[in-house]
Amino acid sequence: MKLKDKIAIVTGGASGIGKSTAELFAREGAKVAILDINEKEGKKTIKLIKKNGGKGIFLKTNVSKSNQVIKSINHIIKIFGEINILFNHAGTIIVKPFHKTTEKDYDYLMDINVKSAFLVCNKVLPHMKKNGGGSIIITSSIGGEKGFAYEAVYCMSKGAVLQLARSIAIEYRDDKIRCNAICPGFVKTNHGLSEIVQLDKLGQNWNEEDLRTVQGRLCDPFEVANAVLYLASDQSSFVNGNAFYIDNGWYSKG
Repeated sequence: MKLKDKIAIVTGGASGIGKSTAELFAREGAKVAILDINEKEGKKTIKLIKKNGGKGIFLKTNVSKSNQVIKSINHIIKIFGEINILFNHAGTIIVKPFHKTTEKDYDYLMDINVKSAFLVCNKVLPHMKKNGGGSIIITSSIGGEKGFAYEAVYCMSKGAVLQLARSIAIEYRDDKIRCNAICPGFVKTNHGLSEIVQLDKLGQNWNEEDLRTVQGRLCDPFEVANAVLYLASDQSSFVNGNAFYIDNGWYSKG
C-alpha cells in the first residue's frame, strides 16, 4: 500500500496509460479522481476500481478549459479535503507532414497537451502547498527531447511540458513538492498503436523488427504505470525534476 490514504488526480485517466495508472494507484491505497472527457470509459474505469476494492470518482472535464478544471478541483477538495498526487497525463497526437500542419492543428495540440498541463498544475499547486507537499508527474515523451518526422508540433508540445516539470521542481522544492516527467517510447495503447499505423501510412514503417531495433518491443501500459507509481510514492523522495525515460534504452542508444 505505497499510496495509503493519499488523494490522487489522474487526468486522461479513462483509458490507456492513465487508466492503468489510476487502477494501480487505487490498488496501492489511493483515492483516485479521474478527469477526462470520455465519460463512458471514465465511469467504466471507476466502476472497475470500486469492484476491486478501491475508491474513486470520475469527473467529466475538458482539462484545456479553466472553468471546468477549477470546478473539478474544487469538487475534489470538497469530497476528499486535499490533493497529494497529480498525474497530469491528458494528451493527444497529430501525425502529419509539418508543411501540411495547420494553425488549427497547432492550437488543438497545444491546448490539449500544454495548456491543460498549465491549468491543472496551476490550480493544484496551491492545495499541495497548503498540505505541506505532494508529487506531480507530467507525461512528456521520448519526443520531448528527440525529434521525429511527421510529429513536429507534438514534439514541441512534449518538450514544453518537460520544461514545465523541471521548472516546477525547482520553484517548489522547498515546499516539499516534487515534479517529474515521464518520457515513454511506443506503448501498447490505442493511442500508441494508432500512431504507428499513421506513421506507416506516411512511409515510416514501424514493424516488429524496427521496434526491436529501437526499444526491443512495445511497452505495456502497466510498465509505465509502475514507473509513475514509483514517482508518486515516497520511495522516490529524492527524485525531482527528472525526465524519466520508459523506453528500454532507446533514448540512450541515440
